[in-house]
Amino acid sequence: MLEVRNLTIHIDKENRTIIDNLSFTLNRGDKFAVIGLEGNGKSTLLKAIYNPQSLDYCDVKGVINIKGKVGYLPQTILEEWYDVPVYDYLLKEYPDSEIKLESYELLGKLDQVLTRLRFDSNLIDHNPKLNHFSGGELVKLGLAKILLHEPDLLLLDEPTNDLDLETIIFLENFILNEERPLLFVSHDEKLLENASNGIIHLSLIHKKRKPTHEVVKMNYRDYKEFRKLALDSQEMIARKQRADYKKKMERFRQIYSRVEAAQDQAVRNPSTGRLLKKKIHALKSIERRLEKEKAEFLEIPEREEAIDLFFEEDVLIPKGKVVLDFYLAPLKINERILAQEVKLYVQGDAKIAIIGKNGCGKSTLLKCIYDDLKNREDISVGYMSQKYEELFISNDSALHYVMKTSGVYDEARIRKIMGALQFTREEMENKTSQLSGGQKVKLLFLKMVLSKNNVLLLDEPTRNLSPLNAPVIHNLLLNYKGCVICITHDRKFLEEVFDEVYELTEKGLIKLI
Repeated sequence: MLEVRNLTIHIDKENRTIIDNLSFTLNRGDKFAVIGLEGNGKSTLLKAIYNPQSLDYCDVKGVINIKGKVGYLPQTILEEWYDVPVYDYLLKEYPDSEIKLESYELLGKLDQVLTRLRFDSNLIDHNPKLNHFSGGELVKLGLAKILLHEPDLLLLDEPTNDLDLETIIFLENFILNEERPLLFVSHDEKLLENASNGIIHLSLIHKKRKPTHEVVKMNYRDYKEFRKLALDSQEMIARKQRADYKKKMERFRQIYSRVEAAQDQAVRNPSTGRLLKKKIHALKSIERRLEKEKAEFLEIPEREEAIDLFFEEDVLIPKGKVVLDFYLAPLKINERILAQEVKLYVQGDAKIAIIGKNGCGKSTLLKCIYDDLKNREDISVGYMSQKYEELFISNDSALHYVMKTSGVYDEARIRKIMGALQFTREEMENKTSQLSGGQKVKLLFLKMVLSKNNVLLLDEPTRNLSPLNAPVIHNLLLNYKGCVICITHDRKFLEEVFDEVYELTEKGLIKLI
């Protein structure tokens, strides 16, 4: 069981509260999804529940009561684990800690856990280091580490990141069939719709200065409809209150002006003056009542706005232009052969998606394609790696990163553009290493837009975007006149954007659509 009471989280450096007076309870069978825009504190909430002392950039106040052990899956495995052998990772609490004797007993359950996660146990036979594994394999290993310790409460931060379709569907079923209380952050709309039975919606309004939240016991699909109807109703009532108040005040002022004028003319008639004085007193009482009504108006709800991002019309690829004529035999990592041979021919403004099981080499293939295209002078290539840290200089601020890309725009214009992507002034000044995954994705897309890239190579581009902003990226790429080659397991993204879908197998690329 988890009980959170009056939780408030304040970011000291930015002097900004991101969660204010949040209370909720999770009991057996509860599967609550935490949703909200990028940078609204979703991952911070999970960290505060798991280990508030780890949040050295925040002030955390409130009551957090947990019965039993907590299993926490972070959004990414920290780099200090990358050089650690896989068995050490599964059994150690920290990279430099010792393995407790009783922890070795957990290995007796390892095969059962790995089978449940559909993880090939042969991959860990020789105890390789974590940097040997793909992003999806690391997510599975993170889940395995949690399940080995048999927790009483599960906290999962973006558990579908980097998972293949088969494992995402497994994860949905895992969550649906899980009886332990479970709190998860996800931007996967299908997962939210299919697996949640409660929603915690974290919002930041008034230019991200005022935190609000909603806690409801319903699934995501119902919540979307409920929230829309509630906001529409509140806005209708709030606007009617203001319209009625305006009419009443206009009528009041007309009457008040006439009484004041009559009072000025009645200075020599004491009887009339007394009557008018009583009228003025009554009108003052009416004015106070109207002002009291005004103070009790419902607020006009401030709706979360999606980001605003688009490519210019002149960013395009001619229909007949050969973008890629790729051949590689074999595709491998170190000495491990991933595919016997890979062929891919791409022409014009094709929208191509690549899917495949975790560890099959999709990210490696995309990097090879990027190396093949990056020095071409007849096209402009934008590349989004799955590992964002490879694409940023950690000492750069978000603003400086964009300024280096923009070329023609001055700082004021760049700040305005970043504001349309929901960056606050403080977040613009933050180092890129301090940004959330979703904020980093938005910066990478902005760089591609400003660079006028007409070929985009994207590795899981929607995995950290909120359900509000992901459709913007869908439309951005759907209307894009350039060429897109994209690795994704986002089911809505696949359905809405791509003309061709390939699966990477041990034999090579197989066209599915």
